[in-house]
Amino acid sequence: MLISKIKKELISQSKSKFKGNIYHYSQVNFAYNSNKIEGSHLTEDETEEIFATNSFIPKSNDSIKIDDLMEMKNHFRLFDYTLDIIDEPLSKEIIIEMNKILKENTTDEENPRYNVGGFKIVPNKIGLINVINTSSPQNVEKDLDHLLEEYNQLKKVTLEDIIDFHYHFECLHPFGDGNGRVGRMIMFKECLKNNIMPFIVLDRDKPFYMRGLKKYREDKMFLIDTIKHEQDIYEMVAKEMLNFELKDK
Repeated sequence: MLISKIKKELISQSKSKFKGNIYHYSQVNFAYNSNKIEGSHLTEDETEEIFATNSFIPKSNDSIKIDDLMEMKNHFRLFDYTLDIIDEPLSKEIIIEMNKILKENTTDEENPRYNVGGFKIVPNKIGLINVINTSSPQNVEKDLDHLLEEYNQLKKVTLEDIIDFHYHFECLHPFGDGNGRVGRMIMFKECLKNNIMPFIVLDRDKPFYMRGLKKYREDKMFLIDTIKHEQDIYEMVAKEMLNFELKDK
């Protein structure tokens, strides 16, 4: 019941841009944490101010990268797009659109090496120590097609299936940039679509999340336990924020 209410309220509140409840919380925390994991220098307060007012006053003398601002705003749009297509089967077209929304109007969009709007054309890896090798540019589309085919054939999707998809998606690393943020948004979408408690991977838990990805082949429970911890946090917030009933007029 709670998960269906989370889904309903996220969609409803996104249409009205309702502030101060689960949609507002999810937008700000998802955008802040997912971008922070990837190196954004914007603070939580600045993120909330950007979401609420489309502007912000820097809290320090540190310079702010234009890309940090654009990717924060783009993440808000990406979250809304995800809610719009929440029940659609996961597809290559949806995943490409997610990455395109995230990287729109960034300097990466101007650089042909990143091939924004398409798959990577330059080889990439995850990490510099304990490196995770990824699909080659020549194989990435074929590998993603295969991953999606296997996933979409599942009769009943579980949390473990979603995490497994995430791991293999990150191993493909199909884009020049934005893979982690798109991958985490896919998990949020697929949880809500399959009546599973969604979650936001928090930046403070980044070491556990990254360890989970790097150790996944040896022991899946590192990543699964981290995700379940994030589920508990989101569920606690949702219970508090959704403790109300609306009467039909």
